[in-house]
Amino acid sequence: MNFAFDPDVEEMRTMIVAFARRELDGRPEQPDTAFDPHEFRRRWILAGKQGVVGGVVPLEYGGSGLDAVAASAVMEALGYGCADTGFAFSIAAHLFASLMPIVEFGTEEQKRRLLPALCSGERIAAHAITEPEAGSDALNLRTRAEFRGDHYVLHGSKCFTTNAPVADVFVVQAATEPGGGYFGLTAFVVEAGTPGLSVGPPLNKVGLRGSPTADVHFDGCVVPVADVLGAEGTGAGVFSSSMKWERTCLFAAYLGAMQRVLESTIDYAREREQFGAPIGSFQAVSHRLVDMTLRLESARLVLYKAAWGLARGDEDDVAPALAKLAVSEAAVQVGLDAIQLRGALGIVEGEAETLLRDALPSRVFSGTNEIQKNNIARALGLSGNRRRAGRR
Repeated sequence: MNFAFDPDVEEMRTMIVAFARRELDGRPEQPDTAFDPHEFRRRWILAGKQGVVGGVVPLEYGGSGLDAVAASAVMEALGYGCADTGFAFSIAAHLFASLMPIVEFGTEEQKRRLLPALCSGERIAAHAITEPEAGSDALNLRTRAEFRGDHYVLHGSKCFTTNAPVADVFVVQAATEPGGGYFGLTAFVVEAGTPGLSVGPPLNKVGLRGSPTADVHFDGCVVPVADVLGAEGTGAGVFSSSMKWERTCLFAAYLGAMQRVLESTIDYAREREQFGAPIGSFQAVSHRLVDMTLRLESARLVLYKAAWGLARGDEDDVAPALAKLAVSEAAVQVGLDAIQLRGALGIVEGEAETLLRDALPSRVFSGTNEIQKNNIARALGLSGNRRRAGRR
């Protein structure tokens, strides 16, 4: 076992932190501030030039060819250096939920046509799957794709689609066989501007405000057969694969955000005095900081173990689910602790309350934490469908 990164990865981490602080470290969008797509895309192009938005894509298609461990290290560095966790989240959603399905399931023509511009930062991708009646129940989508000779026609709506207001390319899941379960879904690549595709206004969210989110609608949207991703009926497999990447590598950004806030909280505890002494010298405060450190380090180990397995090609759904659980729950609690230790300063605008707001959605997206626990329990043989031995 080796817990140290390769020298090249360490150098990359240092470079990304410096880049993020220099070019990306802006204040997150506020509720009363209109989303600025031009500023978002300006920063996106800079991240593209730095190689961040195409990290795990193979070199021949314009990416950096990183494995899951190196990609997680880059995302952790991005989360640490960039105070706008929402922007880091948008990059991760683009890369792991949208580009990796094209890498793993796309045809050679699709890869060469789509990936170079998506890796360079010229174009942005979004993955549209969630629906008003199909969040956790992802196999029962109401968006339909009807086959008509040389094309499909899409009807339906998606909600809470990350990057939708700025996306140039959508990876879309639709039902080609309603009620067909796992083999009833098909994935498509749909270009923005295709007739019948429309995007709603950006949504205000409790956190991740720097990540634009909107509903997406399909009203007779014609998609050529050449833009099917994988094959008809393999959409659920495409989605499952992308979720392994997302539940592992995306959540590394939260590790960086937690590390940043933990360090500033420790500095605050050293400097803030009450009763003639720094509050960090009080056991109640110091023990809480130790607990924050333990949560962060434990979550980091679980995540990088999952990334190591993903890089090796392990067919393991449990490790990414555990990583998602560990990191999201740790991020929420670290946010709460950082607020508590700052007292009144913690509940006004600042990085502690921002971390908490950004962490709350992490327990919901990529499959709710309750769904992750169900999946893990099922893998442990605790699905509830088995009768006890000898029971009649």
